[in-house]
Amino acid sequence: MLSLRPATFEDREVLRDLIARSARQLSRADYRPEQVEGALRGAFGVDSQLIHDGTYFVAEEDGRIVGCGGWSYRRTLFGGDSRAERDVGLLDPRTDAAKIRAFFVDPAHARRGIGTLLLDKCESEARARGFGHAEMMATLPGVRLYAARGYVETGRVSYEVAPGVAIEFVPMRKPI
Repeated sequence: MLSLRPATFEDREVLRDLIARSARQLSRADYRPEQVEGALRGAFGVDSQLIHDGTYFVAEEDGRIVGCGGWSYRRTLFGGDSRAERDVGLLDPRTDAAKIRAFFVDPAHARRGIGTLLLDKCESEARARGFGHAEMMATLPGVRLYAARGYVETGRVSYEVAPGVAIEFVPMRKPI
């Protein structure tokens, strides 16, 4: 049985491990190993601001964290604590889109609805805070989930994760 709860600061080490395993295994068909390793140094990772804001959630099964994901009412669109280009400024729900952030699933639990469960929770919370749209910077493996849930691509972005190494992200948006 899956359950959701807000992530805590005590979860950070477990989340770092989960994110690394998820990225390394579930991204194989879309990114080269050096792209994933570069992304794990900043583009992928735990964002403590989301935990502090109470907008980052973990999915648990039998007391074990098997997925994570969140949303934000702040300007930062993606990236973990070590990403330098962060903006904690507040969004205006009347004009800005809520940010869907940092979804990762344990590879042993992939394709079991965990991402959808987390996404539904995030969209519901963002709507309750007055947001009418949500947007994200999707990874290539994540595009399939988000497209199935009604998100539409708004372009493609190449982001440098290490000197001479870039990954492709897909900005996506949806009315919520």
